[in-house]
Amino acid sequence: MPKRILQGTVTSTANSQTVTVSIERRFKHPVLQKTIRKSKKYRAHDEHETFNVGDTVRIQECAPKSKTKRWEVIAE
Repeated sequence: MPKRILQGTVTSTANSQTVTVSIERRFKHPVLQKTIRKSKKYRAHDEHETFNVGDTVRIQECAPKSKTKRWEVIAE
């Protein structure tokens, strides 16, 4: 099964080796046909702590690294 890859913006680097990434998706409402924006935050593993708040990053699924981390940052 292929690993999912998402692209988003780093919103927090408060914890060591961890970044919080906000992913925004847009879709049309099935009835109203209005474009809706929804966002979700993911905690991702950043081994070398190279990313800062505001950076655009890509994250990919991985085996659980902690209680909340199930994603890792792909080096770009």
